[in-house]
Amino acid sequence: MAKTTTELLSRQKTRARRHLRVRRHMTGMPDRPRLSVFRSNKGIYAQVIDDLDGRTIAAASSLELKESGINKMQAAEKVGELLAARAKENNIGKVVFDRGIYLYHGRVKALADGARKGGIEF
Repeated sequence: MAKTTTELLSRQKTRARRHLRVRRHMTGMPDRPRLSVFRSNKGIYAQVIDDLDGRTIAAASSLELKESGINKMQAAEKVGELLAARAKENNIGKVVFDRGIYLYHGRVKALADGARKGGIEF
């Protein structure tokens, strides 16, 4: 059964409120930028953002991985490692982790562990 317009709007408002609640407590500064995570059903995306300049310093996604036969959890960890390597190229060692609207669990946690394995502190 199709969702009504009111149901979709309330779901969008709920997601936006949840995201703002998490973001209220963090800001990416030049010395400690924000590592933002977006998770979809098929992939996971992460970027390191300097909020003062409004620019992305480094980004990585599961779409870039050439390996086949890995599950979503393994892909998320590899994305974290890839992002850490790209952040290190831009002299970024410490970040603030922004999980967005997602719980720190599953693929989001795997991405964070991969980034830590790559040498980023948060």
